[in-house]
Amino acid sequence: QVQLAESGGGLVQPGGSLRLSCAASGRTFSNYPMGWFRQAPGKEREFVATTRCIGGGAYSKYYTDSVKGRFTISRDNAKNTVSLQMNSLLPEDTAVYYCAASSSRGLTRLYISKSGNYDYWGQGTQVLVSS
Repeated sequence: QVQLAESGGGLVQPGGSLRLSCAASGRTFSNYPMGWFRQAPGKEREFVATTRCIGGGAYSKYYTDSVKGRFTISRDNAKNTVSLQMNSLLPEDTAVYYCAASSSRGLTRLYISKSGNYDYWGQGTQVLVSS
């Protein structure tokens, strides 16, 4: 049984940093997309960042525009984990953050940000940015 377990959420002041981690078990995802989505109160779940293997041991990273330059996604295939380093946090970053993994290797840029293309989800971790 595949499980994704997030950790690292919490309360942080505007301008602060948090690091989210997600550990996968039950399956290896080194050749598949893993990423992060978030859902703020009263809003739909939205794409944040993801990373996928493009061959030859190389990985591409994708970010939603609102987090570019502030968030960094990384993965450790040896540990089957994906992390999200979040810097310069803003109140509008407040949300429940979900780790997600796909079983589709061939997701292109057009589809990699679509939540429907991810098959496995964590339970979410709350991030609250407030003074």
